[in-house]
Amino acid sequence: MTDLDKKFEKAFEIASAMTKKLPPDVMLKFYAYYKHATSKSSIYLPSGDDEIRNAFKMNAYFQLSDITPDEAKQKYIELVEEFTHKKIN
Repeated sequence: MTDLDKKFEKAFEIASAMTKKLPPDVMLKFYAYYKHATSKSSIYLPSGDDEIRNAFKMNAYFQLSDITPDEAKQKYIELVEEFTHKKIN
């Protein structure tokens, strides 16, 4: 496991435990970075019954099509650091 993978896992644990209510656009960024970083396939369809919410998820995901999974991991880490005001080591 690389250092980036370790930081990403730690960032995911921190983000999952966040109790602070974040704006919907930030939550979509978290979602899109995570899905892009962890998806094994280039074809992705969000789950859920809410078509509008799924459309927002798909849009956020498609906006990341020009970055690599490792870049998505790094952006996810940076987003966690931004909202927790703590550096992830």
